Amino acid sequence: MKKLAIVQAPPVFLNLSESIEKACEYISEAGNNGADLVMFPEAWLPGYPSWVWRLRPGGDMGKYKDLHHTLFENSVDLSKDQMAPIQEAAKKANVTLAMGYHEINGEASGATLYNSYAIIGPDGKILNNHRKLIPTNPERMVWGWGDASGLNVVDTPAGKIGTLICWENYMPLSRYSLYAQGVEVYLAPTWDCGESWLGTLRHIAREGGCWVAGCSTALQCSDLPESVPHKAEVFPDPEDWLSNGDAVLYQPFGGAVAGPMTKEKGILYSEYDLGAVIDGKRSMDIGGHYSRPDIFELNVNKNKMDVINFK
Repeated sequence: MKKLAIVQAPPVFLNLSESIEKACEYISEAGNNGADLVMFPEAWLPGYPSWVWRLRPGGDMGKYKDLHHTLFENSVDLSKDQMAPIQEAAKKANVTLAMGYHEINGEASGATLYNSYAIIGPDGKILNNHRKLIPTNPERMVWGWGDASGLNVVDTPAGKIGTLICWENYMPLSRYSLYAQGVEVYLAPTWDCGESWLGTLRHIAREGGCWVAGCSTALQCSDLPESVPHKAEVFPDPEDWLSNGDAVLYQPFGGAVAGPMTKEKGILYSEYDLGAVIDGKRSMDIGGHYSRPDIFELNVNKNKMDVINFK
């Protein structure tokens, strides 16, 4: 048996250094409680840009600029080794870690943000980094489009792990690419919540015959620091829930074994048995005997989409 810890407590919104410190505390706590795998939500470092769903795209450009500038200054540049404290925390706790964060494209212009998700091994090494393929609706004012170079399933002590971010999980071909790579623990970090989203995760557990874990950040306006630009105008009601969290774990081809944890800020724990994946795929293995490669063919371009190549 393995043990999963899903962290849906809020970060220190738009403050990278304090959010990293808080993340390390949660990682240590989860490790001390016997977790093998620790999962954080989408864009946890340093918080999901929920203002995009509240501001007018044309009329509130000044507020957009101020919020984006603060977000950019508190985002992670892997080329500058800014994930190192998180990696060290995973190593110290001896856990496999899944972390959502805002990534600066330090390999190119250094001025574009991506919605990224990193899988870090218990040795502290980054095993995979996935950039969200398509930001959804107004999210396109914050993030660039990712590529498939991170659309991988990686083998870890906690199982074969793959991830899709939020509404990427509505993309059938993206899901299939993980099934065909033998995903055992399917992570669906998100900003979504509620019954329609939970229904999607239940479907994936049945369709993929794998463990499916989902979580958003349980966050109220009162959790936002006063330093957030235009807080009083954009987030006026302290009791307003920006997201319910809904951390949950579904078993292969079955129902929930933990959660959903709704409007609670903390960590959801659950055990999971990787052997259940074999049982779940006995009757229907989408990436195996239930495929039909003689009829259907999927080609995935995993080349990194560099903006410039010097030869």
